[in-house]
Amino acid sequence: MADEKSMSGISEEEAQEFHGIFTQSMSGFIGVAVFAHLLAWFWRPWL
Repeated sequence: MADEKSMSGISEEEAQEFHGIFTQSMSGFIGVAVFAHLLAWFWRPWL
């Protein structure tokens, strides 16, 4: 049972590795988006 795979075909270890990379990438994307919105707000406030 050490090589038991889920329905997706990846092991628990591979799933945790993917989750870590996905979480880090999503955080980076959100950080860049927030920074871009702040720059746009300072340039031309929309409210």
